[in-house]
Order: sequence, then structure tokens, then C-alpha cells
Amino acid sequence: MSKGFGSGFALLVVLFILLIIIGCSYGQGGQGGGHGYC
Repeated sequence: MSKGFGSGFALLVVLFILLIIIGCSYGQGGQGGGHGYC
């Protein structure tokens, strides 16, 4: 596995996790009742 692919994949994973967390926190309904990533 090349270094470029490894760092790129790690960055994608981090961004995806952040997207889920932000979607949960600031999505419609906030805590529960919101549709989206949760």
C-alpha cells in the first residue's frame, strides 16, 4: 500500500466521521427526531 493512498484513505475516514457527527448534532431535530446521518 502506497503512502499516498494510506493518508488519503485516512483523511476520507476522518471526514466521513465528522460528517456523521455534524449531521447528528446540527441536523433537523438536534437530539432525536432528526433524519439524516443518524
